Amino acid sequence: MAKSTHDARIEPYTHAAAGWGALKQVAINLVRERVPGAHYRTLLKQNQPDGFDCPGCAWPDREHASTFEFCENGVKAVAAEATSKRATPDLFARYTVAELMQQSDYELEFHGRLTDPLVYDAASDKYLPISWDDAFALIADHLKRLDDPNEAAFYTSGRAANEAAFLFQLFVRLYGTNNFPDCSNMCHEPTSRGLPNTVGIGKGTVTLDDFEHCDTLLVFGQNPATNHPRMLGELREVSRRGATIVSINPLRERGLERFTSPSHPTEMLTMSSTPIATVFVRPKLSGDFALIKAIAKYVLERDDEAISNGTKRVLDTAFIDEHTTGFDAFAADLRAEDWALLIEESGVPREEIVRLAEIYCKGERVIVTWGMGLTQHRNSVATIQMLSNLMMMRGNIGRRGAGLCPVRGHSNVQGDRTMGIDEKPSSAFLDRLGKVFRFEPPREHGYDTIETIQAMLEGKVKVFVGLGGNFSIATPDTPRTWEALRACALTVQVTTKLNRSHLIHGKDALILPTLGRTEIDLQDGVAQGVTVEDSMSMVHISYGMNKPASPNLLSETAIVARMGEATLGQDKVDWRWYAQDYARIRDAIEGVIDGFDDFNARVAKPGGFHLGVASRDRVWKTASGKAQFIAHAVDTDTPLHRARQKHGEQLMTLMTTRSHDQYNTTIYGQDDRYRGVYGQRRVVFINRGDLEMLGFANGDWVDLKSVWEDGIERRADGFMLVEYDIPRGSLGAYYPETNPLVPLESFAIGAGTPASKSIPVLLSRAASPLQAR
Repeated sequence: MAKSTHDARIEPYTHAAAGWGALKQVAINLVRERVPGAHYRTLLKQNQPDGFDCPGCAWPDREHASTFEFCENGVKAVAAEATSKRATPDLFARYTVAELMQQSDYELEFHGRLTDPLVYDAASDKYLPISWDDAFALIADHLKRLDDPNEAAFYTSGRAANEAAFLFQLFVRLYGTNNFPDCSNMCHEPTSRGLPNTVGIGKGTVTLDDFEHCDTLLVFGQNPATNHPRMLGELREVSRRGATIVSINPLRERGLERFTSPSHPTEMLTMSSTPIATVFVRPKLSGDFALIKAIAKYVLERDDEAISNGTKRVLDTAFIDEHTTGFDAFAADLRAEDWALLIEESGVPREEIVRLAEIYCKGERVIVTWGMGLTQHRNSVATIQMLSNLMMMRGNIGRRGAGLCPVRGHSNVQGDRTMGIDEKPSSAFLDRLGKVFRFEPPREHGYDTIETIQAMLEGKVKVFVGLGGNFSIATPDTPRTWEALRACALTVQVTTKLNRSHLIHGKDALILPTLGRTEIDLQDGVAQGVTVEDSMSMVHISYGMNKPASPNLLSETAIVARMGEATLGQDKVDWRWYAQDYARIRDAIEGVIDGFDDFNARVAKPGGFHLGVASRDRVWKTASGKAQFIAHAVDTDTPLHRARQKHGEQLMTLMTTRSHDQYNTTIYGQDDRYRGVYGQRRVVFINRGDLEMLGFANGDWVDLKSVWEDGIERRADGFMLVEYDIPRGSLGAYYPETNPLVPLESFAIGAGTPASKSIPVLLSRAASPLQAR
């Protein structure tokens, strides 16, 4: 939806990541968003004990007390929130929804901060001002008129803080449903569902301290320079002390090659940089499972050789014997596996597999990190469990300097799940919630994101409430998702800025503007702090610093409380009492959720506290009481395999990815400088060999059509081919532009996450935009 600009070009980027280029972009974004000069000082309070937590990524802070704890993309997020531009009711008086729909996602974002609650008026096709009281009354009226609480769904974005998320889940469960689609469903759900069956909890087992002691770091399916740039500072230190870093990713990303740290004057002044990864392994798309299983098979074979030769064992037999179960069946499955199949399915030559496996075998303290490159596939749960198997083989869990490290996206996506934003809550959680608040919570599992869209299409969900996010664009199968939302009786969007989802609305619709993370949240004249949990289970408090963008904004916590009061009254919960002082909500959290003892006191300390992770201490909360090896076969009868059998080498596998100028669905600009793309977004990265095989040339324009088995045509038209160093048979393109190609039914088995990194597609020639004119 973003348009190309007059300076659209492809120009390979030859510099190190970050450095002066990042500082230049910081300045550009502060100017572009017209951030008031007084707000520049906000950056010095970003990720500080007495400041606010970055509204961007969930990477933890080393000291949480340094003077330079922000990155380029963090500044973009803060600048977007601290902008002086305002989307007032006058904007909506000028444009109909149909007219706003013609604007790009970038243009919608650029209107600035929303200032007043708005209600959709069908007669004029415009959003009109509405009072807060009337807005909450409209929500309550719709919810009370439903025949069944399960006819409503309540979406949560990872930007929601713990206090708002806890109150939200309490309101919804008191209302009577577990319909909690959330952004976790679309990113790390395979981690959350896969790890509990292997190590007992769906979270990572490391802290930043472990990065100081690891000797080997395996980075799977990640692009830190764009998605969590502060991670590069940690990788820099790991590299400089001589540890081995391996990047396992179809794309050789610039940020994992070389990095110039803006916080280190010597590197900046000398224009020098630090190498990050020294080894790059590039599986084909959807080849990670076979690659990890191949490494495990090699480790086992090396151990067999050690036994035969009477040399030191490769396996950590003490760990396996004391802490695990299921190893014999797992080992038998590995021995029976065919090397030729693993090589074919991974797309990695055997000599590269051996090299990677030898690095793993030599490592005494290995950390493995991963992002959505592992989680957005059909076999993602099996892949995460195979990765856990591999780490257990050498005892690399619960050891200092070693462990599992899933790197989450949004700033509090992990915390929201901890707070109970979960469509499949545990009985123990529901028991404690019901006991503390004196009610019987619903026990039936609710809808996840994909199931919510399907339920809306079938008329089973009629009210949709979104606590942040951009649901209509972040989700797959875009035309069907839009049809689903438009079928609703009411859609409610809690937000800071205008986005596409506000224009894809139900018969009734509300836009409720909220405070941003950077803004002072006053309740009864007292500034409130909110808490977040990062990717490594550190919980800390965040205080806004800036004056609110409008006097008519409410905090997310206050909005949730007012919805609860309007819908349910105050018989069981005094909603406004909780919203007057967030410490009261934290007291309630302490009573319901394990690990939050003395919550208010502990979070008041600089840096907060670590929320214990049992598997880090080699305590296994599994059915067996031990870490569990789980064997999985290589699946060779997937929709992707069947599509390839039908279409042969013409069939390509597409992955969606972010540009460097976006965060999730928020488009800050139209450049992706580390990949050499400027002024445009409708591009497809393709291998030179595939260009020749398909009869195309670099710069040709194509339409993309996904191949699925339901007879629905899914298209994304008008993309320029860009020759790129990507494995044969694999393509890369930006989302949300290519989300229409992802079928709702194409998702991770056992997790429901859209398979956005393994989309079977065919290319056809298209006219260039200039020819079309």
